[in-house]
Amino acid sequence: MKIDIITLFPGMFRGPLDESIVGRAIQRGLIRIAVHNLRDYAEGRHRVVDDYSFGGGPGMVLKPEPIFGAVEALRTESSRVIMMSPQGRVFRQSMARELAQLEHIILLCGHYEGVDERVRDHLVDQEISIGDYILTGGEIAAMVVVDVVVRLLPGVLGGETSAQEESFAEGLLEHPQYTRPAAFRGWSVPQVLLSGDHAAVQRWRREQSLKRTLDRRPELLSPEHWEEMRRLGMV
Repeated sequence: MKIDIITLFPGMFRGPLDESIVGRAIQRGLIRIAVHNLRDYAEGRHRVVDDYSFGGGPGMVLKPEPIFGAVEALRTESSRVIMMSPQGRVFRQSMARELAQLEHIILLCGHYEGVDERVRDHLVDQEISIGDYILTGGEIAAMVVVDVVVRLLPGVLGGETSAQEESFAEGLLEHPQYTRPAAFRGWSVPQVLLSGDHAAVQRWRREQSLKRTLDRRPELLSPEHWEEMRRLGMV
C-alpha cells in the first residue's frame, strides 16, 4: 500500500511517521507514505492557498486550484481520495479494514474554515471524521487514520492474530490484561489466567469482553452479542 498525505503543515507528521509501529512498517517496506506540502501546488510568487469566502463570513477557505493540482499529480486508477472532514462518516474499525485492502490512499488535510465546495463535489471520493469535536486542521485526524490502517496490514504487528484480539476487532472492547507479578499490593491476577486451562482462559476473556462492552459501550453490542450474553446468563 501507498499513502500520500496532502497538508499545509508537513512538519507535523515527522514524529508519528518516524516512530513506533508506523515507523517500523515504513523501514521494513510494508507501507510507503509520502507527505506533500499543498503550497508546492499553488501558483504565484507567494504560493497562496486560501482566500475569503464568497458571501462573507469569518476565516479563510482553501482554494480549489492547488488541491486539484496536488491530487491530480498523485492520483492513479487505483487511488481513493479521502478528505478529513467533520462532515464525513465517523471513522470506525470496520472502515479501517476496508481501507487496508486498498492499493493507494490520498489523504487531504483541510484547514482554516474549510475547503472550496468544488473539491468535495468533484474531486474527493470519501470524507472521514474521527469524532464530533473541532480540530485545528485535518493533520491529526489523518495521523489517526494512518496509524489504524497501517497496523492492519499483513506483517506489521508480527503475530497473525494480534490485530484480531484488540478492542473493536470483533465489535467488542478488549478483555482485561495482566502481567507479572501475579500479586501486586494485595491485588491478585484472576486465578483462571494462572490455571493453564486454555479453554477456560478463552471463555473468561470472552465473557470479560462482553461485560466490559456492556458496562462501558453498550451501543457497540450487536443482536448476536446480546443473544450470546443471554446464553451465558449475563443479562
